[in-house]
Amino acid sequence: MKHLATFLALIAVITCFAADHPELARVSAANDARVAAMLAPTREKLDAVLSPDLRYTHSNGQIDSKTSLIDSLLDGSAKYTKYDFHECTFTFPAPGIALMAGRFDVKAVVKGTAAESTISFLAVWRLEKGEWKFLAWQSCKIPPATPAK
Repeated sequence: MKHLATFLALIAVITCFAADHPELARVSAANDARVAAMLAPTREKLDAVLSPDLRYTHSNGQIDSKTSLIDSLLDGSAKYTKYDFHECTFTFPAPGIALMAGRFDVKAVVKGTAAESTISFLAVWRLEKGEWKFLAWQSCKIPPATPAK
């Protein structure tokens, strides 16, 4: 229990300082560039923001590398048409690492099937050669609220 309390206090301190972190504007801008690149993909835009070590786990469990994600966006087998954040927070747990967490609404067409969902996510950004790169993504669908009986 003592370790849990210490861990929670540390997370609270990290979160409190995230709003004032000197890298917040840069990593937030990198995320804006990533979202723009996913909505209107080009190899150049995606290559500029994605880490070579990317591990992208979709809400359906499919896992992509940088190469396979770029390929699916460019060949049209995956097309994002909406990417609206409800919440998005950044924390900086270690030098050169940013965690991004939150929820967003997404519309996509994947292999010809349209889908719209609310997603909860955790992303990892890493400072690579002075630039923030998108390193990892883990997400899950949030089921619609069940009406009260």
